[in-house]
Amino acid sequence: MSLESWFAVRRELSPRRQKLLGLGSFLLPLLIWCVVSYVPFVWHPMVLVNKPGDVDYFQVDMLVDKASFKEESANMQAAGKVIPEGKPANPIYLPAPHEVAKALYTGFTTAPEQRDGKWLHESLWHSIQVIFWGFFISSLIGVPIGILCGTYSAVSRLNEPFIEFFRYLPAPAFGALAVAILGIYDGPKIAIIVIGTLFQQILIIANTTRKLDYSLLEAALTLGTSKFKLMMHVIIPGILPELYRDQRILLGWAWTYLIVAELIGTSSGITWFITQQARYQHFDNVYAAIIIIGVIGLGGDLILAWLGKHLFPWDRPANKE
Repeated sequence: MSLESWFAVRRELSPRRQKLLGLGSFLLPLLIWCVVSYVPFVWHPMVLVNKPGDVDYFQVDMLVDKASFKEESANMQAAGKVIPEGKPANPIYLPAPHEVAKALYTGFTTAPEQRDGKWLHESLWHSIQVIFWGFFISSLIGVPIGILCGTYSAVSRLNEPFIEFFRYLPAPAFGALAVAILGIYDGPKIAIIVIGTLFQQILIIANTTRKLDYSLLEAALTLGTSKFKLMMHVIIPGILPELYRDQRILLGWAWTYLIVAELIGTSSGITWFITQQARYQHFDNVYAAIIIIGVIGLGGDLILAWLGKHLFPWDRPANKE
């Protein structure tokens, strides 16, 4: 197994190598995280106090900056008092992997500390509903317009210059306006996801439609196909596998806009859960919630990819994924 065979130019790796590298892409960051968390001499800028000695403000299990701990130890030694004891530790905002793994479990089994707080699964389900409605509304508008822009030059010239301009406007900038129009509940969040996704969606789908082999359109028109039948029986079936793939990518964008959207004056959703946990310095829960978002996003995409193989068995790129 030569090294050169791993780096052959534009040559696909064997399924076994693909699986190995796919597994490695997850194990490598986890390994780095473990090294940073468990190996003291790599990066441990704090000291976890075991015995406070005669230092007035030290307490057991208190995290102290390493320089301050060293200074106080020197002061106690010079004064002939009891020297504090501690062990190297990382800041509270960087919990170890086992602490996050524990939080992943307890997050679903432990009631929220606040009376009006939400369980983790309630927050997640609420966010998934927001994502669904935001992406559904965006697709309902964006897919037809994108196909029309990619088919008819007049529709493209009328819409795409403004869409090109609008897609550079940051969706969060419309947050205050969305709250003023739609209130403080889920309406503004859905609106931000729609604004952040719709304009990109139109341009991407228009580009996908333009890639359809023109000879198919010429053949259909030569046979006297009407514009409606051309759209329904040639264009849409012709781009469907690519359109499906575009939607999978755009769904990932919708997830990224969710975090921004849920920061707008609401008290629900996974971002609210993360914000509350960070406020009380429960950073292990914060990491757990972030990981869950990634797991749901990747899991959903894998399910859609598997579904795409069965929906479009003739589509070779989809079947290679």
